[in-house]
Amino acid sequence: MKEQYKRIAVTAENSADAISRLAEIIKILRKECPWDREQNHESLRTCLLEESYEVVDAINRNDPENLREELGDVLLQVVFHASLAEEEKQFDLCDVINEECEKMIRRHPHVFLEENLKTIDKVLEKWENIKVKESGQPDNTSRLEKVPRALPALIRAEKVQKKAADVGFDWDEVTPALDKVEEEMSELREALQSGDGHDRMEELGDLLFSVVNVARFLKVDPEEALTFTTDKFIRRFAYIEKEAMACGRRMEDMSLSEMDSLWNQAKLRACEEA
Repeated sequence: MKEQYKRIAVTAENSADAISRLAEIIKILRKECPWDREQNHESLRTCLLEESYEVVDAINRNDPENLREELGDVLLQVVFHASLAEEEKQFDLCDVINEECEKMIRRHPHVFLEENLKTIDKVLEKWENIKVKESGQPDNTSRLEKVPRALPALIRAEKVQKKAADVGFDWDEVTPALDKVEEEMSELREALQSGDGHDRMEELGDLLFSVVNVARFLKVDPEEALTFTTDKFIRRFAYIEKEAMACGRRMEDMSLSEMDSLWNQAKLRACEEA
């Protein structure tokens, strides 16, 4: 290692020193590494999203070692963005951390102030009220518009629906929501007959939005539900391929009817194992 950089090779013994070490490494890379020199907030957007998803994946797999690594990758992104802002004299990492500390203190008056909230529902209600007050949003539409467009579409739809429901724009129970799914399915069928690509896109979006609404009523996370079903599809697909290979055949050479028969076998096998 170059003499001037040997200090960063020393393992930090506390969190504050570790963060300072990482921040210093980023500053060195911004000067010395051709790739890091070219980065900006926009070019790093995808990296931040991907690293965040990898954290979630490590949590889902209950893999603490990988979780530790992936959290480090997310922290790297936070420090990198703060370093870019510091170069532009906008803010620095200390500003980022302090602002988050102040926000947590403000939004937890039941912990840091003389306020007693006894239930989780009351805590969440207070949290939302404080957020609205902080943002200065003048109307309910602004609260919907504030939900980030960068969120996965299912998550964003659910959050928008929840905020609309908070002000009373909602059905009392799930049946009308289910009826809406059937209505949107009918309209999608009509759009398929029209041959208009935009109509198809719009009606499919309406159908997905209505399904998310049903999920909200059922207190089912639509993202988790779709992930579960996708994983199930992969397992059953794997069964079809395995059985085909056992017979010396390729899936590409099988008819849809043959594959569908194996699919049903995979379903039956899953039910028997459940």
